[in-house]
Amino acid sequence: MKITINLRFVFLIIISGYFLGLNVQNVYSQDPPKKNTIRLKADYIKTMNKEIAFNLRASSKVDGSNIDVANIELTVFNEYNDDSVKLGSAITDSEGKSTFVVNDLNLIKPDSTGLYNILVSFKGNDAYKRASKSLSYKDATIEAKIISKDSVNYITATLKDTATDSVLSDQILNVQVQRLFRPLRIGPEFNSTDESGTIIVPIEEGIPGVDGMLTFEVVLKDNDDYGTVKAQVTAPLGVPVVDESTFDERTMWSPRNKTPLFLLIVPNLITLGIWGIIIYLILNLIKIKKL
Repeated sequence: MKITINLRFVFLIIISGYFLGLNVQNVYSQDPPKKNTIRLKADYIKTMNKEIAFNLRASSKVDGSNIDVANIELTVFNEYNDDSVKLGSAITDSEGKSTFVVNDLNLIKPDSTGLYNILVSFKGNDAYKRASKSLSYKDATIEAKIISKDSVNYITATLKDTATDSVLSDQILNVQVQRLFRPLRIGPEFNSTDESGTIIVPIEEGIPGVDGMLTFEVVLKDNDDYGTVKAQVTAPLGVPVVDESTFDERTMWSPRNKTPLFLLIVPNLITLGIWGIIIYLILNLIKIKKL
């Protein structure tokens, strides 16, 4: 009897160990969660005498649909001569976009060929694999100014390669005026620089501006070698904007403290008149009841 109990006990231990081993094996044999691949995009933008920035964007294809990747940190490096310098980092917004502005221009240096090499890196997380994007560009400058000839105002601009100090011909430069929502394009649709790297565009009359001031932009846009380069010129060449705002006046669309007087007086007089009639009738009813 004792031997039978011991055999049953050994049998139970063997069976328990077998199933426990299967469970452990299943746990360790499970594949890790699949991570999605991120696509990074980087564009270089230079505004003369102001700043250098990189427009960054992160997207991914999840379950067959392209989505914007929000709230991830993208780190920007400058690589030159086998060296890598961290410029900083930026967090993407709800649309997967972010603008990284270079605060210290001394950190950005070209390699021996005059080419600037930028690396945008994402270190990865639980949902996405790590990714990187390389961006290379040359430095260019735009010198823009306003000139007057035969009583006509023109904006002229010259495009140069900074490293070689040579002019760049046959390049498209857009001329536009800063507006509230989107720039106002002026001049021909295609303004190609001539052999001296220069364009000249007449400025139309009658463009409105606050106090008559207009800010003109000359833009080399999305160039394969030089990225986007902007030059801005401000001049009093516009028609002063007449302030037609009724913010401080009593109008129908003003806030409550600016309600028109007739809307305050007339309704109150009507209300008082109605209550006066009601009170008069009540008093007469009281007198009738006392009779």
